Amino acid sequence: MELESILLPGVDTKRPLIIAGPCSAETEEQVMETARGLASRGIKIFRAGIWKPRTKPGGFEGMGAEALPWLQRVQSELGMYTAVEVATAKHVRECLAHNVDILWIGARTSANPFAVQEIADALEGINIPVLIKNPVNPDLDLWIGAIERIHNAGIRRIGAIHRGFSTSDKKIYRNLPQWHLPIELHRQLPNLPIICDPSHIGGKRELIAPLCQQAMDLNFDGLIIETHINPDKAWSDAAQQVTPEVLDFILNTLVIRDTIQTTENMSALRRQIDELDDSLLELLARRMRVSTEIGQYKKEHNMPILQAQRYDEILLKRISQAEQMGMDGE
Repeated sequence: MELESILLPGVDTKRPLIIAGPCSAETEEQVMETARGLASRGIKIFRAGIWKPRTKPGGFEGMGAEALPWLQRVQSELGMYTAVEVATAKHVRECLAHNVDILWIGARTSANPFAVQEIADALEGINIPVLIKNPVNPDLDLWIGAIERIHNAGIRRIGAIHRGFSTSDKKIYRNLPQWHLPIELHRQLPNLPIICDPSHIGGKRELIAPLCQQAMDLNFDGLIIETHINPDKAWSDAAQQVTPEVLDFILNTLVIRDTIQTTENMSALRRQIDELDDSLLELLARRMRVSTEIGQYKKEHNMPILQAQRYDEILLKRISQAEQMGMDGE
């Protein structure tokens, strides 16, 4: 895939690229105070949610186009670039009319090929940087499909954002990282920059620093981090936002390791093995819990431990599945 750099003039070319700003643009004062806090610490790209697709109705759904002039103030007064999420062709037109510098497509939108195509059609012939978040479900082909739709519209300044994947298991993360998927995306599209979104993966601010470090260890190109002048008072996703001061501390404590080309591919493969092993252990633990419940049920209903017919059916089915996947049935 032919791609061009997503970097804008004056933005540091050293890894990582940093995009920061509030989950939502709430008020003009909040936008400007947050942007000043970031600009004073060298951040060049300011992100803010204008339209907020909420999981349930009734939540804060963003200020809409009313907030776009606030971002123009960020540009003119602080010299920062601006980045906004778009979900419809109308959003695209309004952002372009207000000179937004970078657009991104959110996880709920990237999961819908019709919505992505609508955005692609609206962008045709306009080579603005476009970042595409992974779909909410762990479907690599769907993610690549969204990227290809934007590319087919003539956009060449494309990047991907890894924000984790939705699951019912939220013991640690808001969205499971499943690192092997962005790693495989990089293997298939090696010149595509990938940015990590630790805010949405972690869902709570204490996880942001370790997730940033893990992303750097995995050679991600950048970070997009939700930052608010007063996170505890944020109108949306308060728990996963940090102050500009905390962001500065996180970035200054990151260890950016040099990558050696001769071992990079091997390291990526080893990381995939590690991630797959983690997934296998999680699945085995879940299977063990279900097996325990089955055993308890059999005990309570005086059923035999071994049911030969069921055992034979499972064995034959699993051997057949293994052979279809290229494994030795023995």
